[in-house]
Amino acid sequence: MSGTNEPHESNGTADVLPPPMGFHVPEGMHAVSLTLDPAERAEAAAELVRDVYPKGDPQLWEAMGAIYVPVLEAMAGSGVCFTGIGIYDDQEGGVAHCSLTVAAMESDHEDAEAAALGLREIFGRRPKHDVRWLDLPCGPAVAVVTVKALTIDGEYTGSGEDSRLITGQIQVYVPFPTGPYIAVFTLDTSAMNQWDDLSELMAEIVKSVAFPAPEGTEGG
Repeated sequence: MSGTNEPHESNGTADVLPPPMGFHVPEGMHAVSLTLDPAERAEAAAELVRDVYPKGDPQLWEAMGAIYVPVLEAMAGSGVCFTGIGIYDDQEGGVAHCSLTVAAMESDHEDAEAAALGLREIFGRRPKHDVRWLDLPCGPAVAVVTVKALTIDGEYTGSGEDSRLITGQIQVYVPFPTGPYIAVFTLDTSAMNQWDDLSELMAEIVKSVAFPAPEGTEGG
């Protein structure tokens, strides 16, 4: 799980756009920037489907594209500015997979460290949350790790019996030092046998976060 693509800029979907934010994603992460306009998002969805199902045919790509387009539109409407599907060789003859979303939410903080301290306090009060303080190159952040067990009805399993599925989620909250916003990076996976590698992947992504100075300011 190495290598990087070009940085992705987050410009949000709110009436007041957050300042620019850049980050890198590793190779194997099939990504879509949701700051594109609807026509461009539809084209990006078609490309995403072809990337995720390289051995598919036009009929499959069309069918999956019809599913992905409304999902991407819903994400864009809810403030998500980036989404990706990670597919990796698990070195055991199988595939490790995860999903990544990035959103920017408004905040009333004036200091990034104060915002991170508040987030750590809030999430630390919730049971079954593993809350960790992060000192990233771009500033302070808070990681929240949760693991859940889901029961899948036997009607939908190959064996006909109920099945237990373990899923993990890593959310990293990164307060903007350049404005009253908080970036939320969310990685979800059911490939728990690759949890350590996927956790490292998430760590590399958030370590790459950078906030360029807005144009017109000193250094911008």
